[in-house]
Amino acid sequence: MHRFHLPTDRWESAALDPKESHHCLHVLRLAEGDRVTVFDGQGRESMATIASTAGGTVTLQLAPSSTTPPPPCAITLGQAVPKGKNMDLIVQKAVELGAAHIAPLLSDRTVIQLDTGDSPKKQEKWQATALEACKQCGQNRIPAVALPLPPRDFLQLPPAKNALLLIASLQPDARPIKTVLKEYNETHDSSPKDVTVLVGPEGDFTPAEIALAKSHGYQPVTLGPIILRTETAAIYCLSVLAHELFSPSAE
Repeated sequence: MHRFHLPTDRWESAALDPKESHHCLHVLRLAEGDRVTVFDGQGRESMATIASTAGGTVTLQLAPSSTTPPPPCAITLGQAVPKGKNMDLIVQKAVELGAAHIAPLLSDRTVIQLDTGDSPKKQEKWQATALEACKQCGQNRIPAVALPLPPRDFLQLPPAKNALLLIASLQPDARPIKTVLKEYNETHDSSPKDVTVLVGPEGDFTPAEIALAKSHGYQPVTLGPIILRTETAAIYCLSVLAHELFSPSAE
């Protein structure tokens, strides 16, 4: 069944915005009486019937809604922006794997460097990519995509209380993610409720960037003996964290 985004402020009127209405009527060719699913991006979802298409605006008759609870751990992916369209792929997979936040990073080794005026446009584009991914995979919570920042600026932002901070690293002091998680659980007598993991560009973060992250409490983690492409590394980290922290046994 087709899914449409119905933001919270439109839930009472039950009217799709112009872009969603156009997609519904002119791309998917839906009509009055057809059934769809709507979600607000904050966990709420409802079945709906198209009640009116007057003036090109789709108005819906909503069934009782349900709410998808958030995962037991909020995962933030700090991702060095790769070249080409690979950031779109990373955003899509981050949505599918349940990331709560995506922070694009402009590291020293990032091939693409953005001007000040380009950053908001990229943020808007990647946020739209996240929304489309939510529609496709049935995710009812849209992760927030932050404005692209250099690592030094991102690291100045205060993390959540008791957050577990990780940085994927090729350095010899990096430890397996499961080892770091086990140590956290033993120290805090519970699994982390917030995790931030940083993934570098091709060639890794610079030694200075890694040292800066470690000075802010980030622990280097290894992703195994094989050097992964940055998009693969992001998927690896999110998959391991989701497996370890989203399962009932991790509560």
